[in-house]
Amino acid sequence: MKRFFLSLLTVLSIGILTTPAHAGLFDDDEARKAILDLRTKLDTVSSKLDDQITNKADKTVVLDQLNQLDSLRQEIAKLRGQVEVLSNDVSDSQRRQKDFYVDLDNRLRKLEPQKLLVDGKEAQIDPNEQKSYDTALAVFQSGDYSGAANALNSFIQMYTRSAYVPNAQYSLGIAYYAQKDYRNAIATFQSLVKASPDFSRAPDAMLTIATCYSEQKDKTAARKVLQNLRTQYPDSAAAKTAIDRLNALK
Repeated sequence: MKRFFLSLLTVLSIGILTTPAHAGLFDDDEARKAILDLRTKLDTVSSKLDDQITNKADKTVVLDQLNQLDSLRQEIAKLRGQVEVLSNDVSDSQRRQKDFYVDLDNRLRKLEPQKLLVDGKEAQIDPNEQKSYDTALAVFQSGDYSGAANALNSFIQMYTRSAYVPNAQYSLGIAYYAQKDYRNAIATFQSLVKASPDFSRAPDAMLTIATCYSEQKDKTAARKVLQNLRTQYPDSAAAKTAIDRLNALK
């Protein structure tokens, strides 16, 4: 009889005291305290039961103690389940919070100016500025030169200090030239060369100014521009073309 009760006590004790690996990470203080209190009661009942078995206590008393052990085991299992639910809720909440801040950070980054290389130089470009320029350039590349002229003009007026302004002015000059609006083309290219003499397309802009004068039958003005081009940008490809143009104008 004693061996039977000892075996039964061992089985119940193992079921109560064995804890899953993740159960050690409690997130609810009250649940954790309740489990500790129940374990204390369990130790007390187990001690009494051991004494009663050793002293050959009445079978009814022993069974009553075993029932108490089983009740304690069920309470601990219930509390562990609650702690597991709470732990999962906390994990889900932390994951949602992390996702929220990652999404918020990404949204804020999209609103912040970005460092980009524009014509070989690093520049701060605002997202709205980038979008406006891309939109105007897309109209230009579609071949709608009238629409492009309007879009590029709007961009230049709105973002007067943008690193994209020289590029926008060059495309605007080409848009005017494509529509045979030589007067506005000349004015646009002249403004570009004056404001951004180091711009990579400045020599090409001067060459197109000369072409516009030639289209207007003003050879004197065209010749002067070509000569200035050779002087200002002697190593450029446009300067070599200017030499051929000058020979043709003689």
